[in-house]
Amino acid sequence: MKWKIAICVALAAVLQSGLRTVWPPFVYADLALVVAVYFALQRDAVQAVVIGTVAGLATDVLSGGLLGARGFSLTLTAYLVAALVTRVMLDNPLLRIPVMAGSAGFNTLVYLLMHQLLGQPPGSPLAGTIAETVAFSVIWTTVAGTAVAFVLDLFFNESTRVRQRRAFAFRRRLARRGLGRRKY
Repeated sequence: MKWKIAICVALAAVLQSGLRTVWPPFVYADLALVVAVYFALQRDAVQAVVIGTVAGLATDVLSGGLLGARGFSLTLTAYLVAALVTRVMLDNPLLRIPVMAGSAGFNTLVYLLMHQLLGQPPGSPLAGTIAETVAFSVIWTTVAGTAVAFVLDLFFNESTRVRQRRAFAFRRRLARRGLGRRKY
């Protein structure tokens, strides 16, 4: 399972830095964010934060930008999505689309504001103004994220079922024993 996650994070970081040479609008599709949000939606906050940090730092290293800026923004975004998922049920694949769009907007805004705060040039994904950059990032990341999340569901399908069975094992055990309905 851990090697599958490592492959996904490495592939997202490499594709994030390599696809921009193929077609320039791919610079706005943040694949590392998609992977971090996908694992944040799996209800494991610690794993989501670690994946967000590693994916962000790997993207920073390969892109040559401000080291740690994308790592911080992805970590913060993964934590906020994981905190949201613990309070609201977002198991429906259709609900991933607005979560992905909101995460993309928040992540891009934090990334650009961090560059502004430190007085650094914001790097290559800049369309003109901050609003245009956030809009392009939300659109491209949401479109790419919907497709990538579907592929990740196929790749992690077995492990998701096992995790859900473990989560409800205690309830099934109680139901079989009848501990919930004792007659005195």
